[in-house]
Amino acid sequence: MRAIVIGAVESSRVAIEAIAAAPGWTIPAVVSLPTALAARHADFVDLAPAASAAGAQMLRARNVNDAVTLEAIAAMRPDYIFVIGWSQICGPAFRALLPDRIIGYHPAALPRLRGRAVIPWTILAGEPITGGTLFWIDEGVDSGAILAQRFFHVAPDETATTLYARHMAELGAMLGQALGPLAGDDPPRLVQDERHATWAARRTPADGELDWSRPAADLDRLIRAVTHPYPGAWTATATFPLTIWRAHRDPDGHRHRATPGQVIAVADNTFSVMCGDGAALTVTQWSSPDGAMPRQHSFLKLPGKGRPNA
Repeated sequence: MRAIVIGAVESSRVAIEAIAAAPGWTIPAVVSLPTALAARHADFVDLAPAASAAGAQMLRARNVNDAVTLEAIAAMRPDYIFVIGWSQICGPAFRALLPDRIIGYHPAALPRLRGRAVIPWTILAGEPITGGTLFWIDEGVDSGAILAQRFFHVAPDETATTLYARHMAELGAMLGQALGPLAGDDPPRLVQDERHATWAARRTPADGELDWSRPAADLDRLIRAVTHPYPGAWTATATFPLTIWRAHRDPDGHRHRATPGQVIAVADNTFSVMCGDGAALTVTQWSSPDGAMPRQHSFLKLPGKGRPNA
């Protein structure tokens, strides 16, 4: 069986390796973004090394729907196309290349959380159970019939980093099991139940701004949802921006009387910030342009307001 893989992130690399390792499968080509467009994905991965290891030709495309790319894919005469880790919608001409034989991966238990930024939204929504889904790409968005699906729990302290890694493991395992049926005459096509469909909206780095007037639990959830490999949660002092990658609740926070956004303690390379519910968060991993951290009793800016350093 001949499979073309289209993608630009870690899940794309996982798919290449799983397909290349499967008996009876070859990958004539991998399609990915030009490296100059890597900024399209916070988690961009250059797939050239994986393509080379799989013996695949490396094709670069700004848009998989343009005529040149479609001609190149058609010339490879694939049996299947896997679109995994690619943000563009597959248009009618693309789908016509191989009707009913184009497969995608979605990091959710479809039909739940169709759409964008699914791993952050899984954490932000407090989903207790999620899943990964291989599905047949149709004219909709994440609406095609299900080829394979695996469910797993989301831990109360789950981060984007840990959930992302879990999806990579599940995807590799799922592909290992699905490639056999795909080589047969009647691979699974379970129609999604529209009664259970939910949708996830697009997120931008701006959505990671921390509003210190919110409860500590809400802020902790946001930090966990947008940490690596995503752009991170962010705030600012009066003089420099601050990206926060990891934090935890300060057990002594309730003993302080301070204004939301005020730094109540500084120790080693950590600092604690008062939140809107009277609890506090201790920031344990952060970055700033020059490595500076806030001073004790200084203020982090509230959205739309800002505070001068005390």
